[in-house]
Amino acid sequence: MPGQPGMTIMYLIIGLLIIAIGAFCQSSSYVPINKIKNWSWESYWLVQGVFAWLLFPLVGALLSVSGTGGSFGDLMGLMNANPKATWLTILYGALWGVGGLTFGLSMRYLGVALGQSIALGTCSALGAILGPVFTGHAGDLTSAVIIGVVVTLVGIAIIGIAGAMKASALPEEEKKKAVKDFNFGKGIFVALLAGFMSACFNIGLNFGQDLYLEGTKEIFKSLPATMLVTFGGFLTNAAYCLFQNNKNKTWGDYRQKTLWGNNILFCCLAGLLWYSQFFGLSLGKGFLTGYPVLITFSWCILMSLNVVFSNVWGIILKEWKGASRKTVTVLVTGIIVLIISTFLPQII
Repeated sequence: MPGQPGMTIMYLIIGLLIIAIGAFCQSSSYVPINKIKNWSWESYWLVQGVFAWLLFPLVGALLSVSGTGGSFGDLMGLMNANPKATWLTILYGALWGVGGLTFGLSMRYLGVALGQSIALGTCSALGAILGPVFTGHAGDLTSAVIIGVVVTLVGIAIIGIAGAMKASALPEEEKKKAVKDFNFGKGIFVALLAGFMSACFNIGLNFGQDLYLEGTKEIFKSLPATMLVTFGGFLTNAAYCLFQNNKNKTWGDYRQKTLWGNNILFCCLAGLLWYSQFFGLSLGKGFLTGYPVLITFSWCILMSLNVVFSNVWGIILKEWKGASRKTVTVLVTGIIVLIISTFLPQII
């Protein structure tokens, strides 16, 4: 990276912008799911997972090695060369998969806006702190990073307060219009569990941070680790979804040939949008190499922006319709705090 101050600032802006685009894509990934027809939750969750957690991460990992003249065989060789890091990355991916399952349920009970806010807020703080701690890099957690995490949590808490205000003020029938299965108590519990387990994603990324071929560009270095984490998550999700298919006798979903064109298309789109957040995170971090504090804080930045954009979608989808002006003001305040938290560590 060029050393001139002007160029360095430009790289900072580009890196944050790329991460923001990825966050917007992730926050949009649940919109195509609404277009899936006549499939049970477990069926469409499994099929979109094939794209989100297997195919697109594999393409990303292959892109990282192809830049060095490598191939699929070189990618597999890289995994075999460091089996401990490989299996730890997959293990934490499997634990993250539990968070992925409950994450989907948090959307079901709380809606896109509040569900993602609570789950991603918990995931943001724990992931940013536990990743360096578990991998022996606790020294990376400078006071600036800790302050950034705290401010992120404040922003999430404010949005959570807005959600509680909305839940207490709206009559039951209005809640059901916006979110069919709305259940605030059950949703909060599920969202907190989802956030706690989802933090394992960043822990996995930290364990796999050295899994790249020599000569790999900075913007692609974390893509092999991302593939391993999502592979572990796919195993967990696939096992649960197939169990639910059997329990609920929904195997017939996959035999509805007239639906495959529509449902595969929207599952693929949902998977692509979801994976874009981590592809964007890898590319964005590649532009932030001159800002080590932001590199450590990048997980928090991604999750914060996910919350911001998820609430934008919540407004678009009218999940906040009927809320009082005071509630909307609290919501907007929380969003502003989260936006500030994305660059705060760098200016402290």
